[in-house]
Amino acid sequence: MLISAMNNTECPFVSVIIPVFNDAERLKRCLAALSQQRYPADRFEIVVIDNGSDDPGAIADSTRPFSQVTLTVEPAPGSYIARNKGISMAMGEIIAFTDADCIPASDWLAEGVACLQQTPNCGQVVGNVELFFVDSQRPTLVEVYESLTALRQDRLLKQFHGGATANVFTWRQVIEQVGLFNTRLKSAGDMEWGNRIFQAGYQQIYAPNVRVQHPARSSFQALKKRALRLAGGAYNWCIKPEDSFVQKQKMFARLLLDKLIEPVKFSIETFRNPKVKSLGQRLGLTSISFYLRYAGAAELIRLKLGGNSNRE
Repeated sequence: MLISAMNNTECPFVSVIIPVFNDAERLKRCLAALSQQRYPADRFEIVVIDNGSDDPGAIADSTRPFSQVTLTVEPAPGSYIARNKGISMAMGEIIAFTDADCIPASDWLAEGVACLQQTPNCGQVVGNVELFFVDSQRPTLVEVYESLTALRQDRLLKQFHGGATANVFTWRQVIEQVGLFNTRLKSAGDMEWGNRIFQAGYQQIYAPNVRVQHPARSSFQALKKRALRLAGGAYNWCIKPEDSFVQKQKMFARLLLDKLIEPVKFSIETFRNPKVKSLGQRLGLTSISFYLRYAGAAELIRLKLGGNSNRE
């Protein structure tokens, strides 16, 4: 490991950016994991941004035991606005992003920094997000679906040239060149930002050894909320106000077609997946996929007809 061979003064200073909204308990768990990092403690800071939580005192209580944490508040709703606030306060030459509900591995910072340093012209390291279940021996159908579809960082990087900010590293100078997150977007802002890094000519890598754990969603309602949010994010990202009428129509048709085709692809993959062992489970997962994707298609149509694009 590159970091272990360095003196503390040779380790780049890292700023870890964590937005949080009404999630004090899991934030405390995240900060506890960060306090156990194998990276030198005097070479990183943690910037927590309370994005308008209902009980700010609980958020403050969660951060108080950790001396490396700077807590700030961003009352305007939106995780990308909150991350931008964190970036504005960060002191590090490396910026690392994770979420309040994530649990970074003890070598997360060391591995992420090493990947950045060892990859020529590296603009972004997209790390591995490992989903875990409430009961690892008996995951629910919703949790299994989530594990098959959510936060597949290798796929996101390949398809969209970006990664979910649950686990991303970059250099400050990259942000200075490509800009901050697009606060117009409620979702997919991390993909849009990553795409700018790609367009600027930087290398982007997926690093499976840069690991955080993330709880799988356990309720169908949470899955549906995510599906609608992602559909809205894709709409706002891909259909820009400055596009021509024809461009907007073509992109809308493409987005809608993707939503209608995705469940068919998922069904084929599910029936071939050895991790899905029973016919009943395969049918259940396929049913969830069809419902959620078509709900996403309905959300696209709602937005196309002038619906509110800021709905959470």
